Amino acid sequence: MTITAADIRREVKEKNVTFLRLMFSDIAGTLKNVEIPATDEQLDKVLSNKAMFDGSSIEGFVRINESDMYLHPDLDTWTVFPWGGENGAVAGLICDIYTAEGEPFAGDPRGNLKRALRHMEKVGFKSFNLGPEPEFFLFKLDEKGEPTLEVNDRGGYFDLAPTDLADNTRREIVNVLTEMGFEVEASHHEVAIGQHEIDFKYADVLKACDNIQIFKLVVKTIARKHGLYATFMAKPKFGINGSGMHCNMSLFDYEGNNAFFDTEDPKGMQLSETAYYFLGGLMKHAYNYTAIMNPTVNSYKRLVPGYEAPVYIAWAGRNRSPLIRVPASRGMGTRLELRSVDPTANPYLALAVLLEAGLDGIENKIEAPAPVESNIYIMTQEERKEVGIRDLPSTLHNAVKALQEDEVVKAALGNHIFTNFVEAKKIEWSSYAAFVSQWEIDNYLDLY
Repeated sequence: MTITAADIRREVKEKNVTFLRLMFSDIAGTLKNVEIPATDEQLDKVLSNKAMFDGSSIEGFVRINESDMYLHPDLDTWTVFPWGGENGAVAGLICDIYTAEGEPFAGDPRGNLKRALRHMEKVGFKSFNLGPEPEFFLFKLDEKGEPTLEVNDRGGYFDLAPTDLADNTRREIVNVLTEMGFEVEASHHEVAIGQHEIDFKYADVLKACDNIQIFKLVVKTIARKHGLYATFMAKPKFGINGSGMHCNMSLFDYEGNNAFFDTEDPKGMQLSETAYYFLGGLMKHAYNYTAIMNPTVNSYKRLVPGYEAPVYIAWAGRNRSPLIRVPASRGMGTRLELRSVDPTANPYLALAVLLEAGLDGIENKIEAPAPVESNIYIMTQEERKEVGIRDLPSTLHNAVKALQEDEVVKAALGNHIFTNFVEAKKIEWSSYAAFVSQWEIDNYLDLY
């Protein structure tokens, strides 16, 4: 459905919209916004792409002498938030960022994903679809309203009330998402105590990434309403599962066919040659793009054996222990699922990189290795080495080093984003490496 400027003006009046959030994402994936009153004068400015902001105040964007940036709203992202106040409703638009010279800003993650999509179209595909599965934790707030690490339930996978005490919170999140146009497919308690998952229907990748950002905003907002704190941190608690964001991906051609599906597959998996080559690209670049899929120091506390997160670079059909699996659905639902991504990843950057890695596989006919259907977690290091299974990077430091060695991944990010991302991650690692943790105090203070 295409939304026009006239549609927006009408809804502003009909729904008593008094404020408008112009939203965009920084390089770290944090959703930012400029909020303006929804007066006729300001609305005219927004809808004619003349709304401005100071880009030098956003980390990784531009220097102070290049600060003037323009926000170009994507009208199809128009949404009226189902929460408001006495002063009227609040609506939002997700924007692309342009320079003062009227050019797309090279540091805009959403614009960078659009660049990858133009490459996809030149290769011969119409759309790249994404079905994300973001997980999150709900923690109690203390008397000052600050988040704690105390969960509000003792539930496990698919448990329900009274064990799962957060079902009302999840239910309201689902209701709000549905009111905002999301097609929610499932909502359930996850494996770890305090951990939850809400799945929404796949969409073309740009809309899906927009949905991820709005989803996070809704989850955090509704959790606060219920006296809880929602976090998408990869591993907030030791000893239990961390939060992932499995990414289900498929390519479609200009005839509307799923380019990953082929009933005549000689290997018997009903995958097309395109799917195998795309898979080959994902596998080839997996070690090097991990810093984008898992961009925090904490991300690597999740990527360890024993907690269902992938640790090894391999793929399979039914087996859930490798990095990439092929879910059972076929036909229009044929897809590849990358299981390493966690919800701290910037979705626009992550999917631009995954798309370019897959297209590299297609354009250069990169053969995927043989699938591994046995449980990799119980294989010895020698057994893994014998069948060519490599470990994922074990730290952010190693992942960033690997990122800098991959020309395809670097090109997928563009020079501006790549340079600023690497600089930020080096600072993050240096800060972490110099920090003396409680674990070190507990283990060394009395020993030496």
